[in-house]
Amino acid sequence: MYLGAHIGISGGFDEAVRQARAIECESLQVFSKSPQMWAGPGIPPEAAERFRAAVRSEGLRATAVHHGYLLNLASPKPEMLERSRRAFRDEISRAELLGVDALVFHPGAHLESTKEEGLTTLVDSLRRAVSEFPDGRARLVLENAAGQGSALCSTFEELAFVLEHVAAPRRLGVLLDTCHLFAAGFDFRSPEGYGSLVDRVDGTFGRSAVRGFHLNDAVAPLGSHLDRHENIGKGQIGLEGFRHFVNDPRWADVPGYLETPLDNDGYARYAKDLATLRSLVGTGRKPRPRRRTAAPAARRASTVK
Repeated sequence: MYLGAHIGISGGFDEAVRQARAIECESLQVFSKSPQMWAGPGIPPEAAERFRAAVRSEGLRATAVHHGYLLNLASPKPEMLERSRRAFRDEISRAELLGVDALVFHPGAHLESTKEEGLTTLVDSLRRAVSEFPDGRARLVLENAAGQGSALCSTFEELAFVLEHVAAPRRLGVLLDTCHLFAAGFDFRSPEGYGSLVDRVDGTFGRSAVRGFHLNDAVAPLGSHLDRHENIGKGQIGLEGFRHFVNDPRWADVPGYLETPLDNDGYARYAKDLATLRSLVGTGRKPRPRRRTAAPAARRASTVK
């Protein structure tokens, strides 16, 4: 796994790359603007070029932009939906200008509509985005939810439904947040639980769709549906859950980004979390790749009529 972190851009995009490498990141995630804004100032082409050049010179293995927090591509409210789609198009343009590998986004919430209606709206939003950027390089990557409120895609079946119905496998993918998985009820702390988790991936949207991880411990207990991040090994997941991920050869070429808590010491806690994750590599029982089965039933059968 390419281990890295989410780094701020207050010093510039290229400075974020240098800060990432200073704490030995192999991968980097950034916001392209304030996550609390619908639209941000344009990215000067020269700033984007400096970022791309820094990524090359520093040897980062993977890069991503994380979309802001206001987006809801599944909203039943026409005005909110159109505003979200417009913001999504803008964010795709920014990701393409920066030349990152992925644009990570939250699938959204169905609010007062039904889950089926919300998923259908989300699919339509993503179909529109894919059609407007047919030659886009940045993969659009759905992040699994913790299951709070009416948030969509806390289950693998819902993620599989979206990927199947957008039907653009080269443009879409999935990012799995470990805190969100745990909060949604996936217990991967034991070898058996971890093996079951990977089997569920294989049986729904498929392992090849996994384009990244957010590596976060969890403050709240299993199945809480609360999205509360903790530093690695300090929360309810503990070291064993992360040991499975970093030793699994199936994720060797997949980036993992820290989003763990920071303090006034800059990225010192990130550096400690990265060191902790690397200390787990080569220890414990290495997960065995399981035999591939027939095409997942969830890819053949829709959860929404």
